[in-house]
Amino acid sequence: MAGLIEKTPDMGRNALGNYLAQATTRATEAKSGQGMLARGRKPAENIQAVKEELDAVRREQAKLQQAIYEAAQVQRRLCAPRELTSGEFEIASEIFPVRHLSGDFFKVMELDPVLGLAVGDIAGKGLTAGIWQTHLLGLIQRCARSHSDAADAVAEVNRELCQDQDERPMTALFFARLDRQGNELAYCNAGLPAPLLIRQDTAVERLEIGGPMLGALPRAEFHSGKVRLNPGDMLIAFSDGVTECRNSGDEEFGMDRLSAAAEAVRGASANQALFSTLAAVLDFAGECPPGDDLTLLVVRRRGGIMNEHARSGSKYFLAPRRRPISVARPKKGDRRGNDSK
Repeated sequence: MAGLIEKTPDMGRNALGNYLAQATTRATEAKSGQGMLARGRKPAENIQAVKEELDAVRREQAKLQQAIYEAAQVQRRLCAPRELTSGEFEIASEIFPVRHLSGDFFKVMELDPVLGLAVGDIAGKGLTAGIWQTHLLGLIQRCARSHSDAADAVAEVNRELCQDQDERPMTALFFARLDRQGNELAYCNAGLPAPLLIRQDTAVERLEIGGPMLGALPRAEFHSGKVRLNPGDMLIAFSDGVTECRNSGDEEFGMDRLSAAAEAVRGASANQALFSTLAAVLDFAGECPPGDDLTLLVVRRRGGIMNEHARSGSKYFLAPRRRPISVARPKKGDRRGNDSK
């Protein structure tokens, strides 16, 4: 069974590639009409045959769009929960894909007696990265349950990925173990932009300890860092799509703007902080669509001084003016093509 699971991404990519190749060939023949004309049919018969062929291609495209939509819904269920309150801690996380399937992922998992937190970014976008996501999530959960040290768990994930000599999904990963009793976060950052720790006393720290991206060096060394989360402290982990989001002037949102956006919602709930930060990114981008998936995970320890505006959400919560491209359910009879890049 394990072998079958490991082969699933390759099987999925091969089947999808064959499917797309056949659809493309049929569309080309249908548009040119050469296949029909070569058989010596009358012009009227050729036109009707071309129309029927085009209708068949559109039906296949609709089926493919429906399959991608369903795959995206599976992705959303695998990346869960999106909101969680456990003891003194609030956790909120979300992925905003720029295409139908996302190469980013997050996971919050029970690892008694701690919580496991993971935010990852698989190199590439769209179908290929999305197919690898299921394999990565299962691998991370298995290694997280096998090791009590964050760096050891990440190192095992890396070794497993490097065993595939043909194709390795290069992956950036932030993995942490949250001790809800001791209020301590042990983490390992493997190539993801360093998460921000916004302290209640206005200090801002970056969680940089870890190692290189996964899937490149089989014997890479990884290290664990530890921080204590005090009442009111807030952690924001994110993919590089957030800081690298650009505006019409080709400027990146960058770490400084992200830090400012995070500090502006100090004292807000984790969910409010997540969407307010997203709003800041999208307002900066203006009419420029994001070029990469956007993923955010916010962890906040409740307590300390809570601003009444933050409680009500009137000042600190800014809803996004617009959302990044998301998957829309195909409409029945929809004959439009599908961008599955």
